[in-house]
Amino acid sequence: MILLFTDFGWQGPYLGQMEFVLRKMVPNVDVINLMCDAPFGKPLPSAYMLAALSSSQPGYAIWVCVVDPGVGGDRLPVVLKADEQWFVGPENGLLNMVARRAEKVQWWTIEWCPKKLSSSFHGRDLFAPVAARLAKNSDISGLRPFDGPDLSAWPRDLLEIIYIDHYGNAMTGLRDTALLKDKLLVINEHKVSSADTFCSVPVGEVFWYKNSIGLVEVAVNQGRADEHLSLLVGNQFYLQ
Repeated sequence: MILLFTDFGWQGPYLGQMEFVLRKMVPNVDVINLMCDAPFGKPLPSAYMLAALSSSQPGYAIWVCVVDPGVGGDRLPVVLKADEQWFVGPENGLLNMVARRAEKVQWWTIEWCPKKLSSSFHGRDLFAPVAARLAKNSDISGLRPFDGPDLSAWPRDLLEIIYIDHYGNAMTGLRDTALLKDKLLVINEHKVSSADTFCSVPVGEVFWYKNSIGLVEVAVNQGRADEHLSLLVGNQFYLQ
């Protein structure tokens, strides 16, 4: 299957145009829009969200990943193979955490170029066709191997808010471990304790918990954590 991870949103023609290219080129391959509201124009938090989602969807898949504020600029178009999964997208940090956490990694730059390449929509014109070529027969012609970016400065976990969902819950770039169970999460001068799930705390109480993709998430039982704590993507926190 081909999985889409973008910051396009539902509105406008962009997501549909990418899906059209993929369904036209590989009509027998499932195309799933897994996320279209990644943090807009922010490869750093998006990288941690992508890594969490891809690790929660194990097995063979091809990902088309577009959070690309530098489209048309100097960043490279690349393909990453991380364990069993393929990722096609910009070399702007978006794929770095997938690579950082994988056991086996291979990188290629995309040298293949379509006859028509828009300067502002590489998702449709370059990344989607390359993903379709991979889906057809693992075709890596037009790809040149390279060593990949330096990942040494990328922490395995990010103590920041990386995504705020429809309910106002705030996901972080920190994966839960048993060692965190009794820790307080301190953000915007608020101290937040842990709970197993929403019904473990009274209505209106803020807490943090391990969410369904393994990340620490800040929430309020029947309320909005983003409003309660004035949270934004990029807010940093620490543990106490």
